[in-house]
Amino acid sequence: MGDAIRADGSAKVSEPSAGWTKSSLSMSNGQCVEVRRLPDGRIGMRHSKVPDGPVLAFEPAEWADFLREIRNSDFPPLAD
Repeated sequence: MGDAIRADGSAKVSEPSAGWTKSSLSMSNGQCVEVRRLPDGRIGMRHSKVPDGPVLAFEPAEWADFLREIRNSDFPPLAD
């Protein structure tokens, strides 16, 4: 699936928040996910509280598959 890349590598942006969109389902407890199209055309996903941390990068087809699986699957709750 996606490759883990560093935000200071190929995913670097001039402003840490530039172009990133926070999920409308992000929780107030800090479990926040942001996504954006990266300069190389892939889709990046990161933790909003760690803007300089790792970015999980997906090819567009991988991202579409990922979203389809999430929408069509019944995932069990995550353990605390």
